[in-house]
Amino acid sequence: MKILIVEDEVRLCEALAEILKKNKYIVDAVHDGESGLDYGLSGVYDAIILDIMLPKMDGVEVLRQLRANHISTPVIMLTARYMTGDKVGGLDAGADDYLTKPFETEELLARLRAMTRRKGEVQSENLSIGDLSLNTHTSVLSCGDKTIPLSLKEFQMMEILFRNADRIITKELLIEKVWGFDSEAVHNNVEVYVSFLRKKMKHLESQVEIQTARGIGYRIKQ
Repeated sequence: MKILIVEDEVRLCEALAEILKKNKYIVDAVHDGESGLDYGLSGVYDAIILDIMLPKMDGVEVLRQLRANHISTPVIMLTARYMTGDKVGGLDAGADDYLTKPFETEELLARLRAMTRRKGEVQSENLSIGDLSLNTHTSVLSCGDKTIPLSLKEFQMMEILFRNADRIITKELLIEKVWGFDSEAVHNNVEVYVSFLRKKMKHLESQVEIQTARGIGYRIKQ
């Protein structure tokens, strides 16, 4: 899953990003409302963590504009204030959940999981297609009795392919989801990691294939 953090407290933002990455989320982070809106409008995120008090554009206005542009990405709003009016304003603008700073990181992680479940994206421990299984907690790929661990980027790419089985995923989307908007990654980076994954699938003797859609991207198919 890919998460966008929009938080102007840089140290808090960096800490949140590190925690999410350790929990195998893919993270982009920005520090003002205008950038948050630009990133959010891409529609590539599975969830957004959005502070209310932001420079250039406040979080409630960011959320209003996202919803006005039909971006339905689940949003958790953050605030350092305890006023009921803040919560009402955020929820009325389309927020899915609310956290008041300071908060426990375990609570944030739990709310992220619950929020995606409400959106119909239950994050089960194992994903399967054909004879191939991916454990989303351990990053282990398996076929029958054989198993092989995946690196972080291998896991992130494979999870995207598994969750979009039979659908062609463009190289551009893989770069945005795995490397991020500000990355200098190019198509060759994607091709290298697809090659790594194919070698590991061959080692497992799986019948599942990562197929190339020439000039577009890839899809996984049994």
